Amino acid sequence: MAIGINRRRLLQAMGLSALATRGYAKQGSAAAYFTHNVASGDPLSDRVMLWTRVIPENENTALNVRWQVAQDRAFRQIVAAGEATSRAEQDYIVKVDATGLAPGTPYFYRFDTLGVTSETGQTKTLPAGPVASFRLGVASCSNYPQGFFNAYRHMSETDLDVVLHLGDYIYEYPEAGYANDYARNVLKRNVVPEHETLALEDYRMRYGLYRSDPDLQAVHQRHPFICVWDDHELANNTWRDGAENHNEGEGDFYQRMRAARQAYDEWMPIRTHSSGNQGPIYRSFAIGDLADLLMLDTRLEGRDRGLEYANDMEYRPQTNADEPRKPDVEAFRAKLHDPSRTLLGDRQERWLADEIERSTGRGATWQVLGQQVLIGNVGIPKIQESALAKSDMSEQRKKYTAFLQALGAQGLPLNLDAWDGYPANRDRMAQLLADANANTVALAGDTHNAWAFNLADSKQRAFGVEVGTPGITSPGMENYLPVPADELAQAFKDASPELVDIDTSRRGWSEVTLTPQAMRNQWHFVSTVLDRRFTVQSSPELVCLAGARRFS
Repeated sequence: MAIGINRRRLLQAMGLSALATRGYAKQGSAAAYFTHNVASGDPLSDRVMLWTRVIPENENTALNVRWQVAQDRAFRQIVAAGEATSRAEQDYIVKVDATGLAPGTPYFYRFDTLGVTSETGQTKTLPAGPVASFRLGVASCSNYPQGFFNAYRHMSETDLDVVLHLGDYIYEYPEAGYANDYARNVLKRNVVPEHETLALEDYRMRYGLYRSDPDLQAVHQRHPFICVWDDHELANNTWRDGAENHNEGEGDFYQRMRAARQAYDEWMPIRTHSSGNQGPIYRSFAIGDLADLLMLDTRLEGRDRGLEYANDMEYRPQTNADEPRKPDVEAFRAKLHDPSRTLLGDRQERWLADEIERSTGRGATWQVLGQQVLIGNVGIPKIQESALAKSDMSEQRKKYTAFLQALGAQGLPLNLDAWDGYPANRDRMAQLLADANANTVALAGDTHNAWAFNLADSKQRAFGVEVGTPGITSPGMENYLPVPADELAQAFKDASPELVDIDTSRRGWSEVTLTPQAMRNQWHFVSTVLDRRFTVQSSPELVCLAGARRFS
């Protein structure tokens, strides 16, 4: 099998014998290999994107690939079909926009080439007209070397209309850069390539590794996805002109972003620009008369550099050398509230205003924001000194926690990487949604923990609710503030008036159900990410009635 060294390394990481041979071995042919199963995404009422990856026996050979969509698993009632090409310059990925489908309808699909047939996938178009119910599975933060993707497995076994992935689908770090030692050394959840992803081939290989995971394959095979990136598909704490994790000696930042975005467009079942130009990722989806799903880019499109307490806090002059330096909180607060600072950028803000006007104007019940970071205000929790003393935090971490709590007493927020770090932009969006009488359901990832907020603008007008989904594997607050979960949850509620509910210690996903009468959220938590044997504990439902704009 003539495959270049990078492809060979990737196939070794995937376990070719276990994953790629299912298609060809049954038919006695090794002419082609479907290496990463199938996926679908970006459904509309009459179409859906279909995805697969198929490599030829001989490198750099283009393959003519046929695809079919049917109403039945046996493919006796084929409703759409066509041909596409698998080429080396596109990483042998095939993406097609299957059109001419019926609204709100489940379908089966498959690919074949040279007598080799892929696995059969299931997908579903979005509904049109009156909609009685629509169910979303919401996921984020799936870090391969932190453990098994058990939450994906559970999602694959749950009846959903679509999976909403809000970012950190992959992580860019090198081997051991952000990993669980047991997962790496015992479970062998090691990354490929071993170095940080910087070039196009690096990002492609990292996606290839993640997409070799059987649980991620299962959820893609079972449900259509609607996705948006966060920072780790790019580089940690990205903004439009740089990133915390893009350093001197790592090449041109914009070239790296172009490579990261190309790999994302290739490997995700997302409807991208046919010209190949990298346009904005924000976009909208109509769910019949029930809702409009507005996918935002709060990470790259227009985002200004985020402020950091450690690097952007100024200090008052010392009257003598013996007294401790005192932070100039008011100077920092002025920076934070600078009205020119933006998370969305002007173009995306105008787009959002137009989409909200269109959605409320057409009478959609719900306006759903799918985006990366929390909108709800999160204060800095006050941790009892006795709890800190008992924790296993380092002395340096304890000192920084004490520093943060002093800032919290003066009303500063915990997470400057979220909407709290861009309060003027948050206020503009909140007023937009409140003025429009939108029934907002904001969905967020990024934090690795579960959150629920009642949202209000600066005039204390309720404009909706927010659900933050727990991470699939990435560690949460229990790693950073190792105090009892119930104490930490109460401390967050005391510091955050908008906060309704929180879980600070478990991994999982969110199930959000929309009806004309109510929005319901239920979190599903897996018992472990370090063993494939796991149980699931589901939270009580949180309910927001249509028009109430707050959890009851």
